[in-house]
Amino acid sequence: MVTYEVTTIVDPSLVEAYERYMCEHHIPDLLGTGCFRAATFTRGGHGRYRMWYEAATERDLERYTEEHAARLRAVFGSHFPDVTVAAREVWHTVQRWETGWKSDR
Repeated sequence: MVTYEVTTIVDPSLVEAYERYMCEHHIPDLLGTGCFRAATFTRGGHGRYRMWYEAATERDLERYTEEHAARLRAVFGSHFPDVTVAAREVWHTVQRWETGWKSDR
């Protein structure tokens, strides 16, 4: 598995609109490309966010970058031109463990 990680810094006045846009539009649009099989959206302190997009293969991530990234970044930028993208990074899973634990959420 290959994980594409994006971290952002958002002005506190934009946090509510940013979270809504990410959950209702940007992340579903990214998953709709068929390049990723899962996404995780997390919030840290002081307007910091991290997204993980999980691709099955390196080729899936390359396809996203070549065919979809510019368009989706442009659409995002038209809604949030002042959001700072702190980093984009690719991670390769070495090994993954899971337990049988289940949350009641």
